[in-house]
Amino acid sequence: MSPSNPARGNVRLVAQTWLGTRLVLVGVAVCVMLAYGKTVDQAFGNWDVQHFLGIAENGYVEQNSIAFFPGWPLILRGISAIGVPAVLGGTILAGLLSIVACAALYRMAGSAAAIAWLLAPTAVFTLVPYTESLFCAAAFWAWERASSKHWGAAAVLAAVATSVRVSGLFLIGALFILALTQKGGWGRRWLHALWLLIPAAVLGAYGVYTWVLTGDPLGWYHAQAAGWSRDFTWPWQSFMTTWGAALPGANPTYPEWSWIFRGEIISMAVGLAVTVVCLVRKRWAEGAWVGVQVVAFSLSTWFMSVNRAVLLWFPLWTNIGDLSVRVGTETVPRRVVLGVVVGLAVVLQGVWAWLFYTGQWAS
Repeated sequence: MSPSNPARGNVRLVAQTWLGTRLVLVGVAVCVMLAYGKTVDQAFGNWDVQHFLGIAENGYVEQNSIAFFPGWPLILRGISAIGVPAVLGGTILAGLLSIVACAALYRMAGSAAAIAWLLAPTAVFTLVPYTESLFCAAAFWAWERASSKHWGAAAVLAAVATSVRVSGLFLIGALFILALTQKGGWGRRWLHALWLLIPAAVLGAYGVYTWVLTGDPLGWYHAQAAGWSRDFTWPWQSFMTTWGAALPGANPTYPEWSWIFRGEIISMAVGLAVTVVCLVRKRWAEGAWVGVQVVAFSLSTWFMSVNRAVLLWFPLWTNIGDLSVRVGTETVPRRVVLGVVVGLAVVLQGVWAWLFYTGQWAS
């Protein structure tokens, strides 16, 4: 497999980066387990993992648990059914799926895109049993297949992505725009778009299920609002609330929260910048994919989980890949700058992983 421009490909470097970043993340976990006397389940099974495990074991019986889509809990249930501990098995699977996601980015934009994604500050969420690795693997390849006009495969992959998180809704919308803006006659474009009924059916089925389960047609949205303070809020109000939470001393009991909220603001700025770049480059579908998520995040009580959502924004990573080809690293100053950036990224990854493994809020 190689990107469209072979000069952009360096499989060995991507593989080395994957191995190096995974070793950093696992190394931090080992240090935490030794220092705090934690087990694998206690280090890798924090926060949303507990919700996934609860759904896998008991179904949707916990309050607000319908906020989590069923795809990943079903996989964890299957892992447990074959005798493998769910947290350990989910971690191994997430690590393997991160390779699949990297392969899609490599295919679309070369080595730099895949490496940049691997070096993302919140990369810990592509190793622990969260939905990020599975979603990225399915969504990135769905986009690659759709871009190559293999819409049947793209629809099936998008359906997989939609089964694990609500971001699949935005993926369907962006793929729809892609279908209608590709070259070819309008008849063929609409035929391509019709394939998206497959992932839309997955989304609709879960919506009907939650409606029947709760008696509320907006049950999923209300579960999000009740469980994670994500009520509808105007963007400027959301920004001011987040800004206040990001100020030094805003959360004296949990001082790390201020840093995370600062990260959320930065991530939103990155999302806006990527949207603008995509629109300037007339990549309408990619701009829509990121832009609609930025809008959605800005309409809740505060900016939350944007730091993790950055992992899903493949246009960010593919644009970095394109930029690396134009800029190059031939000169010594550029290599020095690149080395510093990579070093800082690894350190930040380690810190973010430490927050998660120790049970502190990590977005």
